[in-house]
Amino acid sequence: MKERFCQSCGMPMGQTDELYGTESDNSKSTDYCKYCYENGAFTFQGTKEEMIDICVKPMLENNPGMIEADAKKMMEGFFPILKRWKA
Repeated sequence: MKERFCQSCGMPMGQTDELYGTESDNSKSTDYCKYCYENGAFTFQGTKEEMIDICVKPMLENNPGMIEADAKKMMEGFFPILKRWKA
């Protein structure tokens, strides 16, 4: 099974639907995580750049040894291909 990433924050969503967000009918969203998407709406209404700033801390916590500048650069390259942030 191909790994799914949240199409808003880029977080790996694992092999189950545990981290999936919910649609307005309470079904699971396969595109967005439960932190970004709830009841058919995004929980965060800011810009892509603001989302990257929010995601730096969890990225560093989950990747010991990574520095902030590298985390930010990686996300700046990855976020533009995510469904929510595509131009």
